[in-house]
Amino acid sequence: MFGDLLGNLEEKQKEMKAKLAEMFVNAEAGDGAVKVTANANREITNIAIDTQKMDLTDAEALEDLILVATNRALEMAAEKEAAESQNLMKDMLPPGMGNLPNMFG
Repeated sequence: MFGDLLGNLEEKQKEMKAKLAEMFVNAEAGDGAVKVTANANREITNIAIDTQKMDLTDAEALEDLILVATNRALEMAAEKEAAESQNLMKDMLPPGMGNLPNMFG
């Protein structure tokens, strides 16, 4: 019984990881000067810099904007991941117990 449950859990985790890889979030800093895209696996997939909105000779300012946008994107990705994890747990619980994760969070 537990072997089936654990095998199913591993399979569900793989499915969730693949699903999270296809869910994207976008964050920006400096009024759009820097845009960062991440997937819900918390992997940065793109960084875009609008050279019209940024003085590229100011390396420190550029670095700060990249950090801000990246941290925002990772935070948003973590929120998506948490929501999907909660949905996975609901789906795995026996019928009638799908609200159990909400009782503790």
